[in-house]
Amino acid sequence: MTSAKECHVLSYRVDWLEMRAPSQGAGRSPERNVQLLEARDFPTWYFFAMYDAVGGEYVWEDMHLEDADIVAAYVRSPETRMFTMIIGGWPQGFFVLDTRSAGICDISYFGLVKQAIGKGLGGWLLDQAIARGWAMPGVRKITVNTCTLDHPRALPLYESRGFTHVRSEERTRSVRSSRLNPQGKDK
Repeated sequence: MTSAKECHVLSYRVDWLEMRAPSQGAGRSPERNVQLLEARDFPTWYFFAMYDAVGGEYVWEDMHLEDADIVAAYVRSPETRMFTMIIGGWPQGFFVLDTRSAGICDISYFGLVKQAIGKGLGGWLLDQAIARGWAMPGVRKITVNTCTLDHPRALPLYESRGFTHVRSEERTRSVRSSRLNPQGKDK
């Protein structure tokens, strides 16, 4: 039996993608009553609630390792906008648009909670992120990255919406064994 303090090293690939002109996404609206709400003047705990609800399945830990002041500055920046998808009165996905680099809108976080996956919501949510990114003043390209630790349909979804591959990089990271399922894969 491994202790919760033990770490495992995972190998993974990060893919960076970009879109240099607006594309035509699928555009179809989900068959549910969906609200997309922009969080305004939100506290860091709300960001972490969505970050963990979506990324907990995919070993999203990086922001938890950041200094609290850095995270607070990130979420409070007027150039960082967070949107939450609400269905049935509760959050089922989110995305963050980051325009702190001139001319670039980075979809820095994007995803669905486990209970929303497989219901046709990911494409709609990504279309919303792309449309809002292009609507921001001065944006000349939209960027996003994903990795092989993320949901296996993430990369094909980005490509289906017009993102093109820029580069890839092989990496490793240590992950607490408590974040792994019995087969040694991320939960």
